[in-house]
Amino acid sequence: MSTRDLETGSERLREVLEPPRRAFIPLPDTQVIERPGWLQLITPSLRQGGLNEVAFSALDEKEADAVIDETIETYRRLGLRFRWSVGPDSRPADLAERLERRGLRRNETLGMIRETADAPASSEGDVTVEQVDEHTVEEYSRTMAEGWEMTDPAPIIAFNRLVLAHPAGRHRLFLARYRGAPAGTAGLVAFERSVYLLGGVVLPTFRKRGLYRALVTARLHYAAGRGIPFATSHARASTSAPLLERLGFETLCRFPMFTND
Repeated sequence: MSTRDLETGSERLREVLEPPRRAFIPLPDTQVIERPGWLQLITPSLRQGGLNEVAFSALDEKEADAVIDETIETYRRLGLRFRWSVGPDSRPADLAERLERRGLRRNETLGMIRETADAPASSEGDVTVEQVDEHTVEEYSRTMAEGWEMTDPAPIIAFNRLVLAHPAGRHRLFLARYRGAPAGTAGLVAFERSVYLLGGVVLPTFRKRGLYRALVTARLHYAAGRGIPFATSHARASTSAPLLERLGFETLCRFPMFTND
């Protein structure tokens, strides 16, 4: 499919919603539960987040409450932090309200897209961005764990080592430094027509210094250099979405993302 084909609204929306659901690399203990209208991940070894989510749910209205209760109880019993994405193609229509009634915390999310051509110029001076390799993956992981308030970085270090070694090679990790100090992290997953931007975080001490912009720019340049025409993101309305909008991203949809923390 060409860039021109993706100019239609339906194709662009599909690119924002569907490929990101396949942006995961399973760990040995990851359960991938997939059936028509359902995609769920359960990973007991990542208790504080990651690979624990309901990525897609289109439920029969009569069965929805039972499925919701069973799903929440599974994560609760295992002591796992998880998220539940309620995209515009989710069902039933009141799925978000049903999740709210069960005490899950709602975050408004924007499905965003941008062409990778004509990306802003790379930053210069105090801020640098580098691709992560086996020599910097532990530094990257510890920075990421601090940014996302993970008390134990060991599981995420192991996971990121797996990401770098995975034969599919679709994932790339980026470490931002401020005057040489590790200050922010981000990743991408490459698909045929888009890269999905995820995991961007800047440590509080280094915010408002252009690090988030630099991480986005580096990933746009990565995609453009490989002929991938679009970048997509599921961005929180209250944090990263306004920054992405200023960098040329367009909002195609809004939807709630629920968490149990």
